[in-house]
Amino acid sequence: MEQTRHKAVIVGVQLPHQADFAYSMEELRNLADACAIEAAGELSQKSAHINPSHYIGRGKVEELKALLEAAGASTAIFNDELSPSQLRNLEAALERRVIDRTLLILDIFAERAQTREAQLQVEVAQLQYMLPRLVGLRESLGRQGGGSGLRNRGSGETKLELDRRRIEERIAALQSELEKLVARRQVQRKRRKKNEVPVVCLVGYTNSGKSTLMNAVLETFDPGSAKQVLAKDMLFATLETSVRSIELPDRKSFLLADTVGFVSRLPHHLVKAFRSTLEEVAEADLLVHVVDRSHPTYQEQIAVTNETLKELGADRIPAFYAFNKTDLTDEPYPRSESDGVYLSAKRKVGIETLTEQIRGRIFGGYVRREILVPFDQGRLVAYFNKHAHIESTAYEENGTRLTLECKAADYEKYRHDFIEL
Repeated sequence: MEQTRHKAVIVGVQLPHQADFAYSMEELRNLADACAIEAAGELSQKSAHINPSHYIGRGKVEELKALLEAAGASTAIFNDELSPSQLRNLEAALERRVIDRTLLILDIFAERAQTREAQLQVEVAQLQYMLPRLVGLRESLGRQGGGSGLRNRGSGETKLELDRRRIEERIAALQSELEKLVARRQVQRKRRKKNEVPVVCLVGYTNSGKSTLMNAVLETFDPGSAKQVLAKDMLFATLETSVRSIELPDRKSFLLADTVGFVSRLPHHLVKAFRSTLEEVAEADLLVHVVDRSHPTYQEQIAVTNETLKELGADRIPAFYAFNKTDLTDEPYPRSESDGVYLSAKRKVGIETLTEQIRGRIFGGYVRREILVPFDQGRLVAYFNKHAHIESTAYEENGTRLTLECKAADYEKYRHDFIEL
């Protein structure tokens, strides 16, 4: 059955020097659409500050109430996170369901979460958001159930029946389970560092095509691989970090990580809950900033991602842009420019151009040498065949002559066991 679309009016306050206000309101419409909510109207107010009691001025509250009635809308969606008192006051004044940007994003995350870790992280964020708002949320969410009060997944009503103490106990239990998963992830990261395998992270605004790009890279270097990740044309299709090993034809390999997409003003509850997932970004060797080049506001999306990376402490990691969906623009592609690589992940065009950029940035510690390996050191020939790129092999009277490209560390480690030519 087709999902029923609720009608809502979106509301925002434009503060002085807030240049991205129009973009944030458009983004709010997209978030609402992802929750099957139709934005049937819009109300905005320019103000020097947010009204502490009702978010908007009292006159605007009356205007909003009339707009809701005229549009036949049952919900008002606010562009900022509302305080507990603002939530209660607005619901009382409007006699309508009131939700804010944070609750909307939490609901999308709850809908998309597939793995146990993602589900735990989302539930922790939801409970932490609900805890100070139990009174205001009780009536709205108790009627409907589910994250934003717009989907009945059967969990919202149960959560709201819990008292504060039981919610805190639930948060503690969830965090304890999460810590075990986090510890496992940290062990995996330490193992990678020990093996000196470079980690490349795909980052970017939600729905920019990161998962599609990862699948295109996998298909290029490991055709028919069963390691594909979920890729859908929707907001926040990916909520967990997927890591895949990519082996290039010249025996070089790196780990490619697909991460959760960003959105402006990502709720702090979510950033905190997803900290372990996002640590993958902060500890990467290289970031590939994937951009939807066809999007009319792609520059604003770049700014959102850069700001989020700064908050995560990942703004100093080497990075370059991968301008995806170039096939939907008039730009020529594939090509590599000073500002990044232009490609189409969906068409699998420009993947080699992308990997050449990655190769040049993470494999600086390689040397090209010609060596003679004595026959009694045959194990080295086997080692280099497995871990280096062998350009040529010749068998001579005193041993095996190899022309190769290998890690500088490997060369130094074994240099006393062969003769450099």
